[in-house]
Amino acid sequence: MTTEAFDERDAALSELLGIRSSIDNIDAALIHLLAERFKFTQQVGRLKAQHGLPPSDPEREKRQIARLRALAEDAHLDPAFAEKWFNFVVAEVIQHHEELAGNGVAGAAAASGGGAGGAPAS
Repeated sequence: MTTEAFDERDAALSELLGIRSSIDNIDAALIHLLAERFKFTQQVGRLKAQHGLPPSDPEREKRQIARLRALAEDAHLDPAFAEKWFNFVVAEVIQHHEELAGNGVAGAAAASGGGAGGAPAS
């Protein structure tokens, strides 16, 4: 390998480190945003449990999927990926809402520390 080739490789590795650092920062921000989201869905779950509302809301979920698919398209993100992500989060949320409804609000609040952030999403 020539000196020029080594210099180009070093420049590429340096650029790679910078890009990966940006990805790491975005991953950290996503985790913090998900934690905030789950705090709100815990509130939703407690309200639903206190008032005998069902753990899931299929009509809201349909509206959210349509909204998120449109946002994904605008952001040049695969809408199917956005929908899969949403469905994953909602499944976790519904599970926690069901736990809140089944255990009573006080018992479920103590048990809600597990899973994808400890709280439901809808």
